[in-house]
Amino acid sequence: MTVAGRRVAGSFAHVGGRRVHVREDGPVDGPPVVLLHGFGGSLHWFDRLVPLLDGCRVVRVDLLGHGATGGRAADADEQARVVAEVLAQRRISGVTAVGHSFGADVALSLAETCERVTRVVVVAQAPDYSDATFPRGGRLLTLPLVGTLLHRFAPPFAVRAVATHAVAPGFRVGSALARQALEDHRALDAGMFPIVLERRRQRLAQRPLDVRVRESGLPVLVVLGGRDRFYGARSAGRYLEAGARVEIIAEAGHSPVVETPGRTAALVLDFLE
Repeated sequence: MTVAGRRVAGSFAHVGGRRVHVREDGPVDGPPVVLLHGFGGSLHWFDRLVPLLDGCRVVRVDLLGHGATGGRAADADEQARVVAEVLAQRRISGVTAVGHSFGADVALSLAETCERVTRVVVVAQAPDYSDATFPRGGRLLTLPLVGTLLHRFAPPFAVRAVATHAVAPGFRVGSALARQALEDHRALDAGMFPIVLERRRQRLAQRPLDVRVRESGLPVLVVLGGRDRFYGARSAGRYLEAGARVEIIAEAGHSPVVETPGRTAALVLDFLE
């Protein structure tokens, strides 16, 4: 099923006048796990992971400005408020919030403001951009009008190149993943570019994620890819000092949920015990 050209795999929650695409899998009495995708992605980035979270009640949300939710862009705090309302509507508590990349910001914001969250998993996200390596030309996408045009008319090969950068060198981006990346790119609101590439940089510099992990007081698992082209696993020490459990998947890049779903699921399930 598609809505406005966007693939729908679940149902819609109504939050503050907006329709939010939500997908649930697993038993309703299982330990609840909320999966929050990264910038430019969708809930479908967890398609390989969900079947491996055996026995869990898995809730996935297309963030604002992404996927079948669509609509205008929003920062991590606003995204978290929407997810909190989705949890409240479904009366889900004792949640483990799993955030991949930008989704990690959302997961920590959710944990800071929503008592329904009791654990956090950060996947493939450094505390800040101080040691990040991003593809060239990204700043152009933050410019008014220019960014909108570049996003709208990006050819499929350019989108595939970005998807390739999001996985480890040598990992094969097959046709299904390339198609998903193109769908997610087309569904993305261009307003997310300045939010993630500019404002997020400033926010992380002021209050890095390792500081937020320490201040949360919650159990936190950090899963890093040893071959992450954006961040590597160089931030492991900072997270350890903040009190988090840190696991490095040596062969994974920036998307362990796609590249090594079995290993990622095993770490999450072990963390829940």
